[in-house]
Amino acid sequence: MSVWKRNAVVLAIVLFVGVAVYLNWSYNNQLTGESSGNESGDGKVLGQTTLVNGVDEQQEEETVDGQVDTSDTSGSGGYFASARLNRQQARDSALELLQEAAADEKADQKVVDEANASIQTMAAYTLSEAQVENLVTAKGYGDCVCFIGEDNVSLVVSTTDQGLSETDIAKIVEIVREETGLSADKIKIIEAQP
Repeated sequence: MSVWKRNAVVLAIVLFVGVAVYLNWSYNNQLTGESSGNESGDGKVLGQTTLVNGVDEQQEEETVDGQVDTSDTSGSGGYFASARLNRQQARDSALELLQEAAADEKADQKVVDEANASIQTMAAYTLSEAQVENLVTAKGYGDCVCFIGEDNVSLVVSTTDQGLSETDIAKIVEIVREETGLSADKIKIIEAQP
């Protein structure tokens, strides 16, 4: 009975994460297709790191008392807010399921331990994503959103009209490598132009 519950929890988590990834991908394709007038998804590959160009209208971020105004959901700023929201909603759903499994009095201790380990892993990913986003933004890039998986990282970075140079890619990859410990071939950099 406990193996069935554990498998059900794992399946539910995989389902929620899959839905979140699909919605994010669908939303990103919709924005790219509308703003570029095509759906070809032009991309460049630089070494082991992938660079994908997105085209959105230029948007200035306004600050009020040091706070960034993210109420406008048009342009790339809207993408970043939406991506963070989708990521958080998927995590919240998975976290709720894991907490229920960990709190179940009838659950086997192994299931409880696995649920608690998954919660800790999720928390570590969340902290690492925030750290990567802060460090990349501190290096002068407009905005970014990071998605850390078990053995890969995807990072969407807002850039200028000139795009990301190989030096920029190398700086960003180094930040991600230092924070996650993953090799460069496990890191995907996606460029979202304003």
